[in-house]
Amino acid sequence: MRLGVLASGSGSNLQAILDGCASRAIPAEVAVVICNVPGAKALQRAEAAGVPALLLDHRQQASREGYDAQLVAALRMHGVDLLCLAGFMRLIGPALLNAFHNKILNIHPSLLPAFPGMHAVRQALAAGVRVSGCTVHVVDQGTDTGPILIQAAVPVLDGDTEETLAERILVQEHRCYPRAISLWAQGRVQIEGRRVRIGAATDPARILSSPELLD
Repeated sequence: MRLGVLASGSGSNLQAILDGCASRAIPAEVAVVICNVPGAKALQRAEAAGVPALLLDHRQQASREGYDAQLVAALRMHGVDLLCLAGFMRLIGPALLNAFHNKILNIHPSLLPAFPGMHAVRQALAAGVRVSGCTVHVVDQGTDTGPILIQAAVPVLDGDTEETLAERILVQEHRCYPRAISLWAQGRVQIEGRRVRIGAATDPARILSSPELLD
């Protein structure tokens, strides 16, 4: 399976994917990394791994539709089968959704459907929840509303700040995302409406409260 990764920033989840592919924990290869922000560290990570790295600056396109069409053309040129969003700070439009229908994954720093959209960790702290976490989901036309593939729970500690909680959630993101992609690459993922079913031993509906459950 050939993966395409879209990123806008430092690319720590991208690095987890690259490492997973290199170790064969993910039975796939990253075919291309595309970034919309000049100088983003994600491009450096891709280049260091010997993966094609493209800068497609959205500001060089007159419209969102034109930029999405440019993305689709680049992804198709590299033979991408599954598209992974790794801190890609742009909304996904119809052109990309249609080209990769039910073949786009995203990771979000909350236990969806709680706290979708921007500043999820801040939202969780403001709501006073005792447990937060992360979610890998299939991207649809809504904002973080697609079918849920994997979740991992992270306790909210007394005295947590947005930074400390986000850091602990990020540890689980780096475990969940490669695991989700691996399941997909193994052909174990089936999407049935709003539900995701995983073949064999994995149950996508449960909340994974312990890192060991992801091994």
